[in-house]
Amino acid sequence: MNPVSPPSTRGLLHDIPVESDNDEYGSGSADRELIEGDFTFRAVAVGLGVGVILCMTNIYFGLQTGWVSMMSLQSALLGFAIFKLLPHLPSLFPASRPLTPQENVVLQTTAVATGTMPLAAGLVGIIPALEMLTIKEDGREPIKLGYGSLVAWCLAVAFFGVFLAAPLRRQVIVKEKLVFPSGTATAQLISLLHKIPPPSKALKPSSTAYRRLPRTSRSVSPPERTVTEEAAIDRYDAVEKDSEVMKGSGWWALGWSFFASGSLTVLSFLFPIIFAIPIFDVCSAPFGASAAATWMWWFTPSLSYVGQGIIMGLAVTVSMNIGMLVGWAVLSPLSKHLGWAPGPVGSTTEGARGWILWVALAIMIAESIISLLPITISSASTLIRHYRQRSTGPRIFQPSSSPRSSNVTDDDYYDPLDENEDDDPEVEPPERLVPMSWIKVGLVSSSILGVGLVWAVFGKDGIHPWATALGLVLASMLSLIGVRALGETDLNPVSGIGKISQLLFAVLQPGNVVANIIAGGVAEAGAQQAGDLMQDLKTGHLLRASPRSQFYGQMIGSLASVFVSTAGYKFYTSTYQIPGPQFAVPSAGIWLNLARLLNNGHLPLHVIPFMISFGLIFAIISAIKAFKKYLPPYRWIDYLPSGIAFAVGFLNSPSFSIARLIGGYIAYRSAKNSRNGETPLLAIVVASGFVLGEGVLSIVTLTMASAGMKAVSCYGCEIGGGGYCSGGC
Repeated sequence: MNPVSPPSTRGLLHDIPVESDNDEYGSGSADRELIEGDFTFRAVAVGLGVGVILCMTNIYFGLQTGWVSMMSLQSALLGFAIFKLLPHLPSLFPASRPLTPQENVVLQTTAVATGTMPLAAGLVGIIPALEMLTIKEDGREPIKLGYGSLVAWCLAVAFFGVFLAAPLRRQVIVKEKLVFPSGTATAQLISLLHKIPPPSKALKPSSTAYRRLPRTSRSVSPPERTVTEEAAIDRYDAVEKDSEVMKGSGWWALGWSFFASGSLTVLSFLFPIIFAIPIFDVCSAPFGASAAATWMWWFTPSLSYVGQGIIMGLAVTVSMNIGMLVGWAVLSPLSKHLGWAPGPVGSTTEGARGWILWVALAIMIAESIISLLPITISSASTLIRHYRQRSTGPRIFQPSSSPRSSNVTDDDYYDPLDENEDDDPEVEPPERLVPMSWIKVGLVSSSILGVGLVWAVFGKDGIHPWATALGLVLASMLSLIGVRALGETDLNPVSGIGKISQLLFAVLQPGNVVANIIAGGVAEAGAQQAGDLMQDLKTGHLLRASPRSQFYGQMIGSLASVFVSTAGYKFYTSTYQIPGPQFAVPSAGIWLNLARLLNNGHLPLHVIPFMISFGLIFAIISAIKAFKKYLPPYRWIDYLPSGIAFAVGFLNSPSFSIARLIGGYIAYRSAKNSRNGETPLLAIVVASGFVLGEGVLSIVTLTMASAGMKAVSCYGCEIGGGGYCSGGC
């Protein structure tokens, strides 16, 4: 589950007008020089190294809170920093030849493919859910896969999404020109790092859409400038300021934020009370209770979660904290005191945590289904229109002046669209594209491999081969919806896609909880992987990296991550109790509870009215937000909470949400103090350092814990009854 895809593009998308709406590069894309040699050993090698770091980071955060990010910006930053800080590399990394922007694209593409496998393979969701099965609830023992079986499962879902992304690129990037905010922001960051003009943001004095005022005219009184000119100058200044940041101060900020977050992570392992400060006991002491030990209310001063809040922004973190207050300050005590959840508050089976999780599930299902409606309608209408145009119109081939004039094949035609629709032919020559024959063979081969390996791993008691095949078909159908939603909003609705699959397979294989979870995971994996990789293809499209080189990087990264992700997951599960006090694995609870509901119909006492009420509320909110363009421009619509973020506030203990709110407020204040009203790039860089610092140093603490090392001191962990400190206490 990827409950919140953080809008990591904040502060980078400076919307500077360009000379021509049809010229995506601002200077004639057909005549633009193609940069060859982007697929290099050093780019792939460093990309794999960065990807391993991101993979372990995502396993850590995914098991802890369900938060997983593709981290394309961080990949580009880290990759560039490696080449910047190590000028005397071996001959395979010659210092005399700087890293090119196109190599950086391949580097971050490889890293993203490596780093996102924990989510695609369900290592932070469906695999822990299968390990949480019980004979009492599900009629069967937990399924705990060994290393070999887990590698086989990851191989089963590792490549289908990669082959799905390649053919979708031409439709959603070349023809429809969807924004893909994170991919566009990554392209702009890479352009800043390499000191090249921002893609699609060419600043030309001759442009009729944007006229750059001379430096000497900057002191002209405001009435002598138009609003458009003022806005354009502010945006231009923002780009110049970002360029200055990445020349010096940005790297110091990245290094110090990484060091601070990493140091705090190691200290929290040695002194666990640092990450579980019982400050809320002051409020509960008069009532003879410990808010921390009894109700899980403590404060975690985690810089990584502050960084996540900066990346997410204030609106998302406020929604998350409203959900946290409703779930943990209202519904949790209510269910406990009325006897609806008699077990310990932190229990996901008989405690209040498990009780409010059902309410969160209802909210997520309601918002996921409603939010998919507009994009589903749009996708269906687009496909129908293109089908009609293809069936009635001629097949039009590109003229000889096109860069694809050589080696023209049957795949070189494009659909004639109506005169009002902006459509460009493919700008890349055939030798830089992924051949359609590769895609066809790859889709068939990865499907056969997936069906066979899933059958081999889970056998007849798991899921039938035809059901796995149907899950892959469903993934291919829903991936277009997910990719288009991602391209327009930067949110990949994979959680909704997974739940739709679970609903379908509750009918096709009733009573089989295992099949329900696996089928949903297969469908979600393909759609999620296709969406995340499409962001990278957008980055490459803007910077003219070879799509075929990116495809190679995606395949190599996905293959490597099969073994890295499996080893990382096994490392964590052998060292820590999962689920446990430090790694609650909330995503697994969502998967398992929905499967149980659909197959067994068992729900905790009195939770149904709350599920229906909250589901209806957020279905209405989601519908208003989804169709707001048809409504009067009421300002209050923009202040409606996000249902997914609200539900995440239920899933995570309060400490994580509070830390994220601090980050959201920092982002808000930073944006308010900037000239263009956007979060500055420096804040994004600091947030990236915070996230990466804890993620990377968590590998060190994991190694220390696996070696048998314990906390130096557990002082403070027993205050108020204790029970909330982890790390060996």
